[in-house]
Amino acid sequence: EVDGVRVLTDPFWGDRAGPGVGPRRFFPNPIAIVDLPEIDAVVISHDHWDHLDEPTITALRSTEARFVVPLGVGAHLSRWGVPDARITELDWWEDTTVGSLTLTSTPARHESGRGLTQGKALWSGWALTGPEHRVWYSGDSSFHPDLAAVGERLGPFDVTLIESGQYDEHWPDNHWGPELAVRAHQLVRGERMVPVHWALLSLAP
Repeated sequence: EVDGVRVLTDPFWGDRAGPGVGPRRFFPNPIAIVDLPEIDAVVISHDHWDHLDEPTITALRSTEARFVVPLGVGAHLSRWGVPDARITELDWWEDTTVGSLTLTSTPARHESGRGLTQGKALWSGWALTGPEHRVWYSGDSSFHPDLAAVGERLGPFDVTLIESGQYDEHWPDNHWGPELAVRAHQLVRGERMVPVHWALLSLAP
């Protein structure tokens, strides 16, 4: 919740990160979707199975939330029955508003694809800028030269939510790991950092 606007980032309520055979989650979600407070926006970073979960999106159709996604990701949502009027697709550095909150797509270094749709959609981080507070969500990323620009153009951030747990030395173009996550936090000018993407699924070697 940022200045009264409630946002879900890459919500995952499914059992597996994949079409029935992917990694299984370690523990059940601590709250049911029907028990959530009113959600204003659902922000998706990219279309990998562990970030874009069809059962979760299908369940969230019954809410009034806007879906804000990178270019190309909206096609998945439309196919799953989300009304096009509730889907906003953005390129890097583009933004939209939800209530008093501005949501800006920020550059990331990763990839996209699921099934036969490899490389058909963009991936991004997200800056959530309210009248009083700023939050940056990294999405999935590895180290890249635009991090400082994110901080200069959209920071400083009260809180950063940075992926830091699914990494491998052979994945330099996809994930950054704990040390570089801290460096990214510094470059985007974050005050407090919350590590994410580390305790729900086993995805890395």
